[in-house]
Amino acid sequence: MSSEAPMISVKNLWKVFGSNAEKVIGSPLADLTRSELRAQTGNTIAVRDVSFDVAPGEVFVVMGLSGSGKSTLVRCMTRLIEPTAGSLTFEGEDVLLVDAARLRELRKTRFSMVFQHFGLLPHRKVIDNIAYSLEINGVKKTERHARANEVIELVGLHGYSNAYPEQLSGGMQQRVGLARALAVDPQVLFLDEPFSALDPLIRRDMQQEVIRLHHELGKTMVFITHDLSEAVKVGDRIAIMRDGAVVQTGTPEELVANPIDDYVANFVRDIPKSHVLSLKYLARPAAPGEDTDGPELSSSMIIRDAAQVILQTHKPIRVNDNGKALGVVSSEDVLRLISGVA
Repeated sequence: MSSEAPMISVKNLWKVFGSNAEKVIGSPLADLTRSELRAQTGNTIAVRDVSFDVAPGEVFVVMGLSGSGKSTLVRCMTRLIEPTAGSLTFEGEDVLLVDAARLRELRKTRFSMVFQHFGLLPHRKVIDNIAYSLEINGVKKTERHARANEVIELVGLHGYSNAYPEQLSGGMQQRVGLARALAVDPQVLFLDEPFSALDPLIRRDMQQEVIRLHHELGKTMVFITHDLSEAVKVGDRIAIMRDGAVVQTGTPEELVANPIDDYVANFVRDIPKSHVLSLKYLARPAAPGEDTDGPELSSSMIIRDAAQVILQTHKPIRVNDNGKALGVVSSEDVLRLISGVA
């Protein structure tokens, strides 16, 4: 993670639904299972003592199964749902303490959200749907259309500015949703399962689109998903939730290489390790008498990308980490990993 001060800092965040919710936090009631708590008090803990930081320019993914609390968490982060306790700072300002006027300003100029359901205005053309966020900010029509045309080009909607939403495919409609969110040039994008309703091929295209936009714009993103393959593809770091709590946070490589418990291990089980892990994971000391005169590759190279070189080389390749020799990797090491033996 970046050494810069975090863009977003979530500390000890709770959301308890029901009456007298504050009394649950810090009491023995908080240790009950969800069903026990509901039976005794009628309350439900949706977010349980969650803490994490998001660095400037980072894509931070929150994932979990249905009911894990991930969507409630992102709504708490934008105060679409009011948290019960905790703090949430944006560039050092506690969003949970600001008044209604300041919150509206933050939502208009600093935060943008993209939801699973596009929420486009059916009677408005693409350009006016995209410009709508600027319109409610009081931007004049010529200026907001100029900005809308910029983001139309950015998200691959060239030629569709005068189309209506019903004339577009699901993927194109979601591009309009992305463009609308980007129109105000927000500092943070919150994306709540934005591609869940799309067909698999379109979903893959849109994942690539988010990756491309992130590389081009460097926006800080909080991305919610239930799909680990999607999380691994788009995320710099991933927080895995269960029953409202964060179970483990780490890079895709850290989660796949070192799952903290069986719950996380089951999540990452079907992710091909060679697609996520780097050569640093496989590097080992050379065996006595083993040839160490092979080619050299960076420790940060993903094993899948290095596999062709390694498998075609008759000698172990040397793994280098910024000038420091880490060890060697042979074709046998790669084959064991791919076959699931390692």
